[in-house]
Amino acid sequence: MNSRERLLTAISHKQPDHIPVDLGATPSSGISVVAYHNLVKHLGLNLKNHVYDVIQEVTQPEMELLDMFRVDVLDIGRFFNSHESYWQEKEIIKGVPGLYPKWFNPEKQSDGSWLAPSPSGEYIAKMPAGATFFDQMIFPYVDGYPENYNNISTDMSRVSWGGFGFPPYDRMNEKDFWKLLRDTIKEEKGKTDKALLIGVGCNLFEWGTFLRRIDNFLMDLYMEPVNVNKLLDKLLEMHMDFLSKICNAVGDIVEVVKFGDDLGTNTGPFMPIEIYKEFFGPRHKIMTDYVKANTSAHTMLHCCGGIYELIPGLIEAGFEIINPVQINAFGMEQERLKKEFGKDITFWGGGVNTQSVLNNATPREVKDHVRRNIEIFSKDGGFVFNTIHNIMPDVPPENILAMFDTIREFD
Repeated sequence: MNSRERLLTAISHKQPDHIPVDLGATPSSGISVVAYHNLVKHLGLNLKNHVYDVIQEVTQPEMELLDMFRVDVLDIGRFFNSHESYWQEKEIIKGVPGLYPKWFNPEKQSDGSWLAPSPSGEYIAKMPAGATFFDQMIFPYVDGYPENYNNISTDMSRVSWGGFGFPPYDRMNEKDFWKLLRDTIKEEKGKTDKALLIGVGCNLFEWGTFLRRIDNFLMDLYMEPVNVNKLLDKLLEMHMDFLSKICNAVGDIVEVVKFGDDLGTNTGPFMPIEIYKEFFGPRHKIMTDYVKANTSAHTMLHCCGGIYELIPGLIEAGFEIINPVQINAFGMEQERLKKEFGKDITFWGGGVNTQSVLNNATPREVKDHVRRNIEIFSKDGGFVFNTIHNIMPDVPPENILAMFDTIREFD
C-alpha cells in the first residue's frame, strides 16, 4: 500500500499493511517550534524551522523528516508557503530561531512579553514573558451580543484565531484564490502518494467562546438561548458559504476535510449531550452532510478533552474521524473507546500522552506506553497514529524517536 491507500483503508475500518501516521497535517497534530528545534539538532539535520501556526508556535515539518518517520498525510497548506519570499527570520522564543510568515510582526515589550498586531494595527494576541504561545486578547462580544451581525467578519478578525490565518487562507484576498487553490492542490497531489487533508475550521461552540469569552458563553447556553441561536445561525450561514467554495474547489482532490470544535476539558465535556444536541449537533450535521454530498472526502473533527459522553452525538452529527483522542482525560480509556465506538468512528490520535508521558517518561517507558495504545486502537483499522495534540516544547528528542521507533517495530 502507498500512504494514501493506507490512510483510506484505516478510515474504512479495515486493517492496513501498517499503522498510518500523522505528524503536522493539522495545527493540533504537530510539533512545537522548540521541540522541533531540539529534535533537528539532536539528529544533526540541516532543516529549517518554519513556524506556520504563529499562535501556538507550531512548526511545519520538512518533508525529509516526514519521510524519515513514514508520515502518511499532508496538510495542503504547505503547498502555499514553499517559496522563500513567504518567510522572514525571527527569534521570538529565546534560543529558538525560526522562520515566520512576513505578515506576522509581533513587537517585544519592555517586560519581555510580545504583542502581535493584526493587519489593522490593533494588538490582538500576547505572549507573556517566558511563554511559548500567544493568548487571545480581545473578546468582541464580552459585554453583550450585538443588535445585528452586519460587522461580524470584522469582529472575528479581531480575534487572534481569525486575525492570523493558516495557509492557504492567509492568501484568500489574492485574485483568483479559489482557482489557485484547486490548481495548486491538484498539481501537488500528482507529486505525492501521501493523503491530503484540508482544514476548514467551521467552529461553532468555539466561535461563541472566542467572541463572548468562555465563561459568558457557557452561561448563555442556559440563560440566553435565543441569542446563542441567532449567533450560531449566522456562523452556520458563513460556514456554509465557505464550505461550498471549498467543496467546489477541492472536494474531488483531498481525502480528509477537518472541522474544529473543542467540546471538552480534562475532567469531562463542557456540556451534557442534551445541550450539544440542542445547539450544535444539528448544525454540525448540516455541514457534514454537505461535505459528504459534494465531495469524496471523509469528515474529521478536532475535539479536545473528555468527550466520551458526546461521542454518540458526534457520530450522529456525521463525523467519521475524531482527534486528538485525549486518553488522559476523564472517561477516555482506550479499551472503552475502541470497544464502544471503534466500528463507527476512526481514532486519529491517542497514540501517546503528551501532557505527562512523552515529556517526562524515559524512552523505555514511552515505548511501553505507545505499544499498549497502538495494540488497542489499531485492531481492525479505524486508527491513525498521532500524539494527543501537539508535541510540547519540553519533550526530549530521545522520546520522540522512541515513539516513532515503536510504531515501526509494531508494524
